[in-house]
Amino acid sequence: MSEPLNLPGWRHIYSGKVRDLYVPEDLPADTRAERILVVASDRVSAFDHVLEPGIDDKGELLTTLSLWWFDQLSGADGGRGIPNHLIADHVLDAEGDARSLIPEAVAGRAMLVRGLTMFPVECVVRGYLTGSGWQEYQASGTVCGIPLPAGLADGDRLPEPLFTPAFKAPMGEHDENISFERTVQLIGAEAAEALRELSLETYRRAAATAEARGLILADTKFEFGTDEAGVIRIADEVLTSDSSRYWDAAAWASGTTPTERMASFDKQIVRDWLAANWNKEGTPPALPAEVVARTAARYRELLERLSASK
Repeated sequence: MSEPLNLPGWRHIYSGKVRDLYVPEDLPADTRAERILVVASDRVSAFDHVLEPGIDDKGELLTTLSLWWFDQLSGADGGRGIPNHLIADHVLDAEGDARSLIPEAVAGRAMLVRGLTMFPVECVVRGYLTGSGWQEYQASGTVCGIPLPAGLADGDRLPEPLFTPAFKAPMGEHDENISFERTVQLIGAEAAEALRELSLETYRRAAATAEARGLILADTKFEFGTDEAGVIRIADEVLTSDSSRYWDAAAWASGTTPTERMASFDKQIVRDWLAANWNKEGTPPALPAEVVARTAARYRELLERLSASK
């Protein structure tokens, strides 16, 4: 994994699979940060491993898409605003000119956010049957223990979107799918109900937005935290190519095989190549240049299709 950057005025505190977190360098130790700089790298992960090389411009593409979705979910369209973690990333100087608080070295791939107390739960919503859900369904007729009708095929739309939470594991370990009842045990009934409601509402709104642009939002995952006032806010990334599966709607409607049907705008290209070329033991092989280029092109196309004026 690449070393964190030395950013004037900021102190590195954490690196995940894709993102690096920084706090103001003068923040005393063991003090809750009011401001956090979230920097998206070009790293790509699959099967709980960070791979080499990264995807060119991925950090900027993911950040731009997250910011676009945060704006779409803000309530400006007349819907209920979904509170998020963003805070102003510019201030006015003495002359009244706007000055960016984001270091120039990470401009375009960083967000300035408020510090939150994060829930230890990934809020996964599945609208279509695919991936690990399809594997489980073939074995038991369920997805994350939830019974589904018989006769569904890979890529089919589910009768209703499913909220299937997961317990967030430390880096390098697998997240653990958990029941809603287990979620209640972890964070309490009120918070669990709130996360389920927010997750399903956000998914439905995003799926409708994607559908209007010829895209299917097959599934996604959200992370939430609370601010000092107790308000639940959506955090980290939202509805990006890394956290979501997007398919081409026309291909889904007319495809004759799962691969044709689920033309994907995410890192499925990476997953597929790695699954075919690695037994999941030891260090993953380096990604070929062709896989890197195709993945970057799909990330870029998704952003362009979603953000086109409607």
